Amino acid sequence: MFSKIQYISQGKTAIEQEKNINNVLKYGADWIQLRWKQGDEVQLLALAIRVQKKCIQYGATLIINDHIGIAKTIDADGVHLGLTDTSIQKARELLGPDKIIGGTANNLTDVKQRIVENCDYIGLGPLRFTTTKEKLSPILGLNGYQQIMQQLKNEVITYPPIYAIGGISQEDIIQLQEAGLYGVAVSSLLSEQPDLIQELKNKLQWTI
Repeated sequence: MFSKIQYISQGKTAIEQEKNINNVLKYGADWIQLRWKQGDEVQLLALAIRVQKKCIQYGATLIINDHIGIAKTIDADGVHLGLTDTSIQKARELLGPDKIIGGTANNLTDVKQRIVENCDYIGLGPLRFTTTKEKLSPILGLNGYQQIMQQLKNEVITYPPIYAIGGISQEDIIQLQEAGLYGVAVSSLLSEQPDLIQELKNKLQWTI
């Protein structure tokens, strides 16, 4: 079963990235998505190797954002791909059937595309404005999530775990739960307050 809380790593430098990841792991994070846009391939590979050792130590899942080659090189648990990144099919061919492959979605059409592509999970958002990501897609808001999840149910579509992402706060958890989301993917919230992880886990003890 996938974790209800994905931590998407934050930090402009490798040192900041590693510090934030170590902090959330210490407080109980069990799913790390390594996302570092400022480093080159060599730097990211070195960081990924160090982060993987920590994830193994804490029993956490490690997902690499975008870089399939690095995920394959270090035998990470999986990869997360944006809509303009390498195709899910290509990632599956390169990584094999047992690796976790997640995909980004911004609207109902994207969600349906990801379902057809057999993503293992979908990161749907953003909920609201966030400074974590450049070239932010149109904001969904809570109403947007409610409409998408209801439409999937109306059409009796089987879908993988769907995570809310983008500017999520503690106060959003219950409403996202009620809308039908499987879990949340957070970055700034846990980078700034890693001690919130257990509280979020307690709120996210629901079954879809």
